[in-house]
Amino acid sequence: MDLSDKRVIVTGGAGFLGSFLCRGLRERGLSDDQVFIPRRADYDLTQEPSVIRMYDDAFGAEEADVVIHMAAEVGGIGANRENPGRFFFANMAMALHLIEHARLRGIGMPGSGGKFVQLGTICAYPKFTPVPFQEEELWNGYPEETNAPYGVAKKAAWQMLDAYKLQYDMCSSFVLPVNLYGPNDNFDLHSSHVIPALIRKCVEAKDAGADHIECWGTGSASREFLYVEDAAEGILRATEEMDEPTPINLGASHEITIKDLVELIVDLTGFEGEIRWDPTKPDGQPRRCLDTSRAKDLLGWKAGTQLREGLRATIDWWVEHGDAVVKAEAHGGA
Repeated sequence: MDLSDKRVIVTGGAGFLGSFLCRGLRERGLSDDQVFIPRRADYDLTQEPSVIRMYDDAFGAEEADVVIHMAAEVGGIGANRENPGRFFFANMAMALHLIEHARLRGIGMPGSGGKFVQLGTICAYPKFTPVPFQEEELWNGYPEETNAPYGVAKKAAWQMLDAYKLQYDMCSSFVLPVNLYGPNDNFDLHSSHVIPALIRKCVEAKDAGADHIECWGTGSASREFLYVEDAAEGILRATEEMDEPTPINLGASHEITIKDLVELIVDLTGFEGEIRWDPTKPDGQPRRCLDTSRAKDLLGWKAGTQLREGLRATIDWWVEHGDAVVKAEAHGGA
């Protein structure tokens, strides 16, 4: 698919990953008039009437050609434990309505020249998936309990696309990015993922002259992290290359324990205090590391940013913009 002449809806396009993906669309020749980003303040995509209105508003009398659905309600372990029902409902409802109304409008249907692109999540994999995770393992067990509702909802969206391919020959693609990080991430200490939370914690502790930081769990769990710019390019390649929702891992092919990650971030931020672990808090899934050979074979894609390089860029961004983010949080709280 040549995206340069397409009309594209990008849910979540104003967010962390979305900003990089939309930049990639512009680099492929799309104008701002060809990209529609539904804002959460204007469209509650968990509600069917709002989804219908969004499709109506996107390009006026013209229908969209491509929908890239990246919007999600998600957070770290703490947020997942506090909001399992909301996370399941919100993510399932968004995909359900967006996919069905794309079909009703002919988006991705035979002869349309378009498709529906769905982002999955690594949280969909079974808790004890053999490492490295291969896409064939997705149904071989139940996900890690703290993020299972979110993971199952995303996996159900994949099955919906698979069923629509079988019954309606609807064109789609489905990718599973591993944990993302990078500039402009969510750095909220309550809802963010591990890297931005650790960066903020270390920088603030350093600035305050604190003698220690506290970290959840034992540090023994391992994770793989993908730089946001690499992820955006992988999604765009899937949009261009795939016509069916074959699940495709997007990862960096590098595994690191949380303990080693914390020590690396401590080193890069210059924090000199003690690291205190709280083993009463959960570690989450024991290991996460992806087999990305399918992405290489089907998309011609491979991550290009090394972890240390990506962390340095992310830390530099927070050091430059962190004060403004904290002030915005305080204003929002007021």
